[in-house]
Amino acid sequence: MTDSNEKIATVALGTGGPEVGVQGLGCMGMSFAYGPTTDEGEARATLERALELGVTLYDTADIYGDGENEKFIAPFVRAHRDQVVLATKFAIAADPEHPQGRTVRNDRPYIRQAVEGSLRRLGVDEIDLYYMHRRDVNVPIEETVGAMAELVAEGKVKHLGLSEVTGGELRAAQAVHPIAALQSEWSLFSRDIEAQVVPAARELGVALVPYSPLGRGFLTGSFVNADTELSSDDWRRTQPRFTGDNAAANAALLEPVRRIARERGISLGQVALAWVQQQAQVHGLTVVPIPGTRRRSRLEENTAATRITLTADELAALEPIADKVAGARYPDMSLTSAGRE
Repeated sequence: MTDSNEKIATVALGTGGPEVGVQGLGCMGMSFAYGPTTDEGEARATLERALELGVTLYDTADIYGDGENEKFIAPFVRAHRDQVVLATKFAIAADPEHPQGRTVRNDRPYIRQAVEGSLRRLGVDEIDLYYMHRRDVNVPIEETVGAMAELVAEGKVKHLGLSEVTGGELRAAQAVHPIAALQSEWSLFSRDIEAQVVPAARELGVALVPYSPLGRGFLTGSFVNADTELSSDDWRRTQPRFTGDNAAANAALLEPVRRIARERGISLGQVALAWVQQQAQVHGLTVVPIPGTRRRSRLEENTAATRITLTADELAALEPIADKVAGARYPDMSLTSAGRE
């Protein structure tokens, strides 16, 4: 039984977009990227509990586990099809010349192939929100969005989204077809999108869907150095911010977060999430972060952060953090909006 006071508020996902909870759920880590998974039963219970709490936007991608993550959430999505807003993505594909490598494809034939694969794995007739996961600069974005718009016309997709595009690319895309949501990394540690992307989204009425709002767990204090604390198959060990001297320097930046958490009697993660949620008011646009978790206890902690409002003094204390972060978001930033702005 869920207390009505526990349920999160709702918001329209962009101009003309679906109504969703003000916080979504990133499903990637349930079966991919973050080392050994928890038991499947707990992960599935987390999906169900999220819906009880008013979380309705569920995010996956065809590349997560080469389709296995879509398959993992498929039974839940089908069981609650009228309540769930399903988001998945295309564009990151296996590289035929390098079996362990990846390439980016935005061309029409690939898009059509990708959407059919996602529909099949998810077992649905229509995807609520279909994202271009990464940008192939060799394909005009107008062509890519034009191909995505065809899927809307055919009833295979309801709404379109983009991920890690620049402000200019977003404007070019919007001129072809309405874009409901733009997904990019946004957190206390990652604020590069505020320069160009956020103003463009505000101007166009596009919702921001921040991924990794908890800095892939680093902002919760759950680990300090990926090299020594995370399993050998954990993807975070490849990211410059979480290893070596960078990790130690970045851990020290969490002191203002720790202080606010102590004074409020809340967790570090709740401070970080409250900051992201509050950017909706700071910047005047819709913001729906998608923190990922595999556990109900963490999910309940995350959704409770939607009811926390930081004071002006607390926001000021957190303001300098991002400029001091050591290391880039990715080893190769060329596929991010920051790498092309």
